[in-house]
Amino acid sequence: MSTRILWMKESFYSELELCSLGLKSYGQDVKISRKVSFYAPEKIQIGNHVRIDDYCILSGNITLGNYIHIAVFCVLYGSDGIVVEDYSNISARTTIYTASDNYLGLGMIGPTIPEKYRLLDRGPVHLKRHTIIGSGSVVLPGVTFGEGVAVGALSLVTRDCGPWQVYGGIPARFITQRDRHVILRYQSELEKQEEAVV
Repeated sequence: MSTRILWMKESFYSELELCSLGLKSYGQDVKISRKVSFYAPEKIQIGNHVRIDDYCILSGNITLGNYIHIAVFCVLYGSDGIVVEDYSNISARTTIYTASDNYLGLGMIGPTIPEKYRLLDRGPVHLKRHTIIGSGSVVLPGVTFGEGVAVGALSLVTRDCGPWQVYGGIPARFITQRDRHVILRYQSELEKQEEAVV
């Protein structure tokens, strides 16, 4: 076994270690870096063929589907629920919030303040199948990404994104339509291969 393959293998939790993390559930072919931090792991569900890279933080109610990649330095704050459906990718340094302090002066700010003195904007975040969020993006509470959405790097997503559309900017705005045909054809081929194996 080459040094590189050995290093990569040792970078991810073993099957025995995955069992000991206390996750609500996880599937097959799950690769999680030993440098990932979980908070309330008993609320986190992970599907099949999922990879989570170094220095990510996953906290709260999070459900990951199949064939998901979460790149380095991503943060998912799932107090109000994050769902990431199959074939979706979250690029490096992306942060997803499901609760955020309102800055208009109608409440105090910060997690050390009792909640009755704070005003929080809250809402679940939902990434439907084939969503890709570009590096360095920020997603605010209550956003739903339609199937096949692509978000450009360094975007601020403040509202729902329509299916098979490309968004970018601060705040993120519609740029163009995304072609779905090749992606859906490949998805169909992949699923047929999986059925043949079973």
